[in-house]
Amino acid sequence: MKLLWLGVDVSRVLHLAAVFCLTCVLLKAIQLFHRRRELIRALADFPGFPTHWLFGHVHEVGESRIWMQKYPHAHPMWFGSFSAFLVVTDPDYAKVLLGRGGERLCKTCLACVSPGNGLLILHGPKWHQHRKLLTPGFHYDVLKPYVDLMAESTNVMLDKWEKLTADGKSVELFEHVSLMTLDSIMKCAFSCHRHQPAVVI
Repeated sequence: MKLLWLGVDVSRVLHLAAVFCLTCVLLKAIQLFHRRRELIRALADFPGFPTHWLFGHVHEVGESRIWMQKYPHAHPMWFGSFSAFLVVTDPDYAKVLLGRGGERLCKTCLACVSPGNGLLILHGPKWHQHRKLLTPGFHYDVLKPYVDLMAESTNVMLDKWEKLTADGKSVELFEHVSLMTLDSIMKCAFSCHRHQPAVVI
C-alpha cells in the first residue's frame, strides 16, 4: 500500500532519505578510518603510552609530567580515536621541526588553534586592514603606563625561579608563566593588586 502526500510516494522518499543518510555515515566512517591510519603511520616512530580504543589519552592528560620524564624528547597524544598531536618537549626536536617548513607548520598550527580570520593567520591586504584597525589600541603611549606593572609581575616570577633553581634542578615553566600572565592581566585590566600570588586551579 502506497502512502501518498501531494501526489508523492512518501515511503519511497523516506527510503531514499535513509539510503542517503547511511551513505553519508559510511563515507564519514571511511574518511575517519583513513585519517586514523595516516596519523598512526605518521606517529609510528615516536614511542608513547598505550591508548584507549575510544578515548585515546584523554583520561591521562593530567599526567603529562610523568610522560615527559619517560619520553623526554617527543611523544604522541591522542584525543579520541581520530585526533592526535605530537608533543615536542626537547628544544633540539622543536628546532628541527620548525626549521623544515616552519612557516607552513606554524600557519597550520595557528589555523587549528584559532580558525577564522584572525590577525595571526591573515596576510596581504586583509592583514594590513586589520593591523591598521588594531594599531591605535596598542600604541606605545597607550601601553606605557602598564610597563611598570608587567615588569613588577615579571620580577616576582624571576625571583621565584632564582629560589627554585638554586639547587640546580629543572623547573616546569608553564604554571609560573601562567601565574605571571594572570597577575599582569589583573593589574592592568582590573586594577587588582594581590598581596598573595594567584593560584592556578
